[in-house]
Amino acid sequence: MGQKVHPLGFRLGTFKPWLSRWHDDQNYVKLVHEDLAIRKAIQENYEGAGISKVEIERGTGDVTVTIHTARPGIVIGRGGQRVDEVRGMLENLTKKKVHLNIREIRTPDLDAYLVGRNIADQIERRISFRRAIKRAISQTMDAGAKGIKVAVSGRLGGQEIARRVSEHQGSVPLHTLRADIDYAIVEAHTPTGKIGIKVWIYLGDITPEHHAHAAEPAAAAARPVEGASGS
Repeated sequence: MGQKVHPLGFRLGTFKPWLSRWHDDQNYVKLVHEDLAIRKAIQENYEGAGISKVEIERGTGDVTVTIHTARPGIVIGRGGQRVDEVRGMLENLTKKKVHLNIREIRTPDLDAYLVGRNIADQIERRISFRRAIKRAISQTMDAGAKGIKVAVSGRLGGQEIARRVSEHQGSVPLHTLRADIDYAIVEAHTPTGKIGIKVWIYLGDITPEHHAHAAEPAAAAARPVEGASGS
């Protein structure tokens, strides 16, 4: 049986950047675990904020954390209060100065993680998985995607035997390296167990002149939020 390569890992170093950008031979394992702890802490503190990804860059004595979110108001808080709280928490965690940046995802329907999270939330509210998938596909295509594929697996509808169902619309060229494909795996927690959700979104081809902007999963879908950057 053929297996599919991870769409993001397949493009790392060519058209997709790493979410953690640093190099340290001596403390590599420690810093990898620290990155995981940073992402976990942010997700736990900002539950419901629509956080798609967290980028981490490390300098000699500081750490720059960039949060990509669909709801920057929740992340920033009144007068930037929550930003200050989270920055302090991360500085206690890393023992280094932390610069915290917030970037707004202006088109959540073009972000694979947020689309998957939306489907998972609907399934957890006992909405039909087929209805949730069709709605997500329709909204993503209306937002300007070239194609989308959604696969769900588990005890769908509470059935005794687990199965896998997939739906797609448009084109999703997984073998084309220049194809800008966003991909995410999300889990829905139901009374009968976990349901896995995979989402592939094809946003178009990355041309050489736009290669420098390939760091954004949805080219023009994210922008910095004024006053949200912390020093």
